[in-house]
Amino acid sequence: INQKILKIVAVKNGFENEDFVVNEFNNWETSVLSKAWLEAMNYNIDEIETVKAEKVNGSHKADVQVEIKVEIKLKHLVDIQNIQVKLVSNPAGFNQIDKRWLKNYRELWSIPDDIYTLLQHFTGELEPTIQNPQDDRRMFVNEFNSADQKKILDFFNDNKTLIVTDILKGRGRFAAEWMLVILKLKDTAQIKWILKPMNIVMNFFGNGEIKVSPRGSIKIGKITVQRKGGDGGRETANMLQFKINPTELFDIQE
Repeated sequence: INQKILKIVAVKNGFENEDFVVNEFNNWETSVLSKAWLEAMNYNIDEIETVKAEKVNGSHKADVQVEIKVEIKLKHLVDIQNIQVKLVSNPAGFNQIDKRWLKNYRELWSIPDDIYTLLQHFTGELEPTIQNPQDDRRMFVNEFNSADQKKILDFFNDNKTLIVTDILKGRGRFAAEWMLVILKLKDTAQIKWILKPMNIVMNFFGNGEIKVSPRGSIKIGKITVQRKGGDGGRETANMLQFKINPTELFDIQE
């Protein structure tokens, strides 16, 4: 199978959601696309006896993730792979990869009290401490004084590996080993896809400078950290969220 050709393929019935990926894996014997994915995961098709895929519920990851468990029975063993799936229709769009209340991140990452309070002002759990803020509901990072900005950036820098792993891969038995990005090409029945090991994905998105973005949020490499916002003004707008543009993964050189 020529994977370079199969990176862009026509899909007979189109796809609406992750059920498309599940069905492709479950019909692996007749699905050229599924065989290409399995080969991308370094499986020898001739050694596979059965493939069973299902959506994962109850994982450690936040509910913004779509994850599929693929059980691959080979002649001599049974292998299980957890695949995080990103279905994208806008190549310039950003995709939420994790969102939680600050208190949940505090438990995960042992956020110190002073950093936690600053982040509460950032998300809007606490009101601004300055006069005439850009947004009277919260503060942007560039509105903190230089010492507080440094505290925030130092925290993310010191805990970068842990944070990037948690928001992209997750923990425990549901941790994702792979990311599959599928881009629906505009006005066609074609899709473009890329499937990469999660360690490569984490390095690609998380490797880079930790800094304040031009809009006053936080950047960890290609990952944006911001207040969730929206939600019609409901309290959930004050959650912290992490976003990426999944289609940037296509920029990885083969």
